[in-house]
Amino acid sequence: MTLVVILQITLQVILVVTSLLLVLLILMHKGKGGGLSDMFGGGVSTSIGNAGNAQSNLNKLTIGMALVWGAAVILLGLLQKVL
Repeated sequence: MTLVVILQITLQVILVVTSLLLVLLILMHKGKGGGLSDMFGGGVSTSIGNAGNAQSNLNKLTIGMALVWGAAVILLGLLQKVL
């Protein structure tokens, strides 16, 4: 296999993994009225959030994951244009 094909497969795997992680991270954010965020640990984060800045760390992690996801999308688009 050529290097371009290996890079394309690697980027596709990164895209799938980061997509799933982004869904989970977004669902873990504290919602205004409860909902899905309480189902996935929202109640736990309220007790942790009082002791530190867990919500701020979750925001930073979500933004970082979104940047990796966006870079993977852009690189895959550039590879498709080359091929």
